[in-house]
Amino acid sequence: MEMNYNRPIDAALFPEGCERCSLTQFLLWLGAVSVVLLAGLLAAFFVLRDGLGHTGLDDYFGFGLWITFDLGVIALGAGAFFTGLLRYILNIDPLKNIINLAVIVGFICYTGAMMVLLLDIGQPIRSWFGFWHPNVHSMLTEVIFCISCYCLVLIIEYIPLILEQKQINKNKLAHAIAHNFHVMMPLFAGFGAFLSTFHQGSLGGMYGVLFGRPYAFRDGFFIWPWTFFLFVLSAAASGPMLTVLVATLMEKMTGKKLVSFNVKALMGKIAGTMLLVYLIFKFLDTGAWIFSITPRSGLTFDQFFHGFIYGKWLLVSELILCGVVPCAILLSRTMRNNPALLYIAGLLDCIGITINRYVMTVQTLAFPSLPFDDWALYNPNWVEWAACGLVLAYGALLLSVSYRYLPIFPQEPRLNPCKCGCDSGATAH
Repeated sequence: MEMNYNRPIDAALFPEGCERCSLTQFLLWLGAVSVVLLAGLLAAFFVLRDGLGHTGLDDYFGFGLWITFDLGVIALGAGAFFTGLLRYILNIDPLKNIINLAVIVGFICYTGAMMVLLLDIGQPIRSWFGFWHPNVHSMLTEVIFCISCYCLVLIIEYIPLILEQKQINKNKLAHAIAHNFHVMMPLFAGFGAFLSTFHQGSLGGMYGVLFGRPYAFRDGFFIWPWTFFLFVLSAAASGPMLTVLVATLMEKMTGKKLVSFNVKALMGKIAGTMLLVYLIFKFLDTGAWIFSITPRSGLTFDQFFHGFIYGKWLLVSELILCGVVPCAILLSRTMRNNPALLYIAGLLDCIGITINRYVMTVQTLAFPSLPFDDWALYNPNWVEWAACGLVLAYGALLLSVSYRYLPIFPQEPRLNPCKCGCDSGATAH
């Protein structure tokens, strides 16, 4: 048997039949990511030490880049709950090849969002007040309870992956716990879908009840404003595509096939179907806003837009370029089966949802809702950008370590066979 002297010294920790880069290359990559992480930690230190005065937030913009980023990653992290619902409740079997990645991406998005909120509340030492002294008249009370509980669900779903690490799984207790967690996973998937649906919806409902902010205010359907349902549908339409894009990015960086294209195309079809449902209701909502809510508020459609930064191009980009276009691509079998078009559609889908969260957050507050007000401009400073970079760097580190040592991709050994032609993975020799 030929000895591979270039084999990494920690190769015994790798998933069975999988090859990884050398430890030196891995540490260099972690070092590069850690630069962004340290910048984010420095920004976090300033905010936690001195308060929000270090940021670009003011009396006009209590919500800004942080909340836009927070709502964006929460929506895009919905791939975890929606994919889990499809895999474990509706039993769509091919999704078993990407569900692990969806869980990790969701875990990163939700815990990262919690990190941002820790900075944004201004006094994190009182963060427990939301649980002990809840404002029962605020939708954010429901959000804080559901998002915290769903983070616990994601931790529970992540634990079996850790216990299935090759060396840890040799322990009989760890092996038994991992097995039993998998048996109970449909139960956790059901809880996760319930919790995520309601906190996604309540985040949207929070904007819909702002009757003093006519850009976001919406009429109600039963006890909820329309935005409640729009936020849920948009999250389900974009979350699966973020998982596909992350898998593809990891393939490009590692030079390996991790998930078969058929699984990605299936995720695209599911996302396209949900995007179509979302767009139908979004266009109805936009029409009702223009022709009913706006006139009743004593305003005109043109008054809601100002200059370039708050221009109508945002609405056109969100609905047409990043809505109708990716929806058409994802629902067409021919275009969906073209890798380049699938990835472009996924990217546009994710950008469209981010634009939606931006206008609902920033443009809503920038609009002069009082007669003596003027349009307010908002420029996030380096502290806010660095804090967002902190979450991205944290996600990159966690994803890198998980990929290197945990069995995330069941198809990887089969998609990357040995050069000798056997069925074993590339490190088998």
